[in-house]
Amino acid sequence: MRFQARFSVSIVAAAALAFLAGAVPVLSQSPADQSPSSQGSPSQSSPSESTSSQSAPAQTAVNQTPVNGRYISIDPLALVRYDNKFDFSVGMAYDHMKAGPNLLEGANLGGLDLTGSMWLSKHWAVEASGRGYLGTSGAAPQSPPNNFKGPFVQEYFFTAGPEWLGPHNKHGAMLAHVLVGGVYGKFEGDLHGQSPSVVGFYNDQVAPAAIVGGHFDLNRSARWVFRITPDAVFTRYGINYGTKITQTDVNFAISVGLEYKFKKKR
Repeated sequence: MRFQARFSVSIVAAAALAFLAGAVPVLSQSPADQSPSSQGSPSQSSPSESTSSQSAPAQTAVNQTPVNGRYISIDPLALVRYDNKFDFSVGMAYDHMKAGPNLLEGANLGGLDLTGSMWLSKHWAVEASGRGYLGTSGAAPQSPPNNFKGPFVQEYFFTAGPEWLGPHNKHGAMLAHVLVGGVYGKFEGDLHGQSPSVVGFYNDQVAPAAIVGGHFDLNRSARWVFRITPDAVFTRYGINYGTKITQTDVNFAISVGLEYKFKKKR
């Protein structure tokens, strides 16, 4: 019995020692197992830190992009205002007219249109216009020895009157005017001293004239405007040969050019 009891105690003691011997390596390995994990966490966080550290210079580089490399949109019509005191326009002009009271053929004349305006209010101005046209005209049938073909004629208008500003915005405007004054018609200069009755022309003279029409303006900037000016032109020429008559003619004229608005405001 004693042997068995001692043997049992010996077995229990051996089992306890074996258990303790197996537990010690496990405990000794637990710090080692934890150390790689603890060391691994910094290694895993280092890429994120490097990424953040690299993104900062990249953002700085983007923010430092030179302005010269960027496209900046500018509206050239942003400063268009209809508050100027004076404006002036010049244009290439065309005028269709009849050089005589009974001529079937008209004359197509070219020239220059000079116009200036002084604005009294936003919608009303006083406009003055000077226009010159020249070219050749058809002539009436002639008997020998006369044989004039396409005699040279000229017209010079000097008119003034009210101007009204109609619908308008920053892109353009429509304006109307009624101008009255006179016209100098030169019809005998190319007839070599012959009477204008030979070709059916009017005499050289200064006659009453009126211009009714307006402007179509297309703003290109705050000061510069592209302008088209169509008009009906009224003239009252007369003749002093044969049956002396005075006749009112209505013809068409148009000019295309540029207008400049001066900086002075009303």
